[in-house]
Amino acid sequence: MMFFKLLLVCVLSMSLAHAATDESVTLGGTKVTLSGTKVNVGDNAPQIKLIDNDFKEVVVGGKTKETQVFVVVPSIDTPICDLEARTFNKEASQMKNVKIYVISMDLPFAGKRYCAAHGINNIQVVSDFQDRNFGFSYGTMMGEGPLKGIEARVIFIVKDGKVTYKQLVPEIKERPDFEAVLKAI
Repeated sequence: MMFFKLLLVCVLSMSLAHAATDESVTLGGTKVTLSGTKVNVGDNAPQIKLIDNDFKEVVVGGKTKETQVFVVVPSIDTPICDLEARTFNKEASQMKNVKIYVISMDLPFAGKRYCAAHGINNIQVVSDFQDRNFGFSYGTMMGEGPLKGIEARVIFIVKDGKVTYKQLVPEIKERPDFEAVLKAI
């Protein structure tokens, strides 16, 4: 338990000296500015290393043979993030040539436990906890407020190395438009 408290203190105290984007979301109605490099539809999808539930590196972004879907969430252990993971896990079972990643700052231990407890096996739950490169490279990092240093709720679709769809959910406590994402895939 002490290890996790120490880890949390270290993560929260790390410098977030990255430029703010011109995008923001709200958390319970309070505006929160996002930090990092804003990525939009038509942009190249930065290639980033994330950590899977077995602490192995997973590279996302860039040009691949599959369509990539990045479901960026604040924490897999919250009700809306859980709904997203379960919904996309169910839908992924019917998709060909599509790879769906749920990305958060959660530790791989939490991702592994979550997937085992909920039968999540059609999507990949990965973590940005080590260096936060995804959050800063895609401009999804909350740069202020009580969740500073955590990812906002955003979904990207990447085809042939280009971002073809982006949905920035305006209020962290709201769910994304699943129909719009599925249609865009």
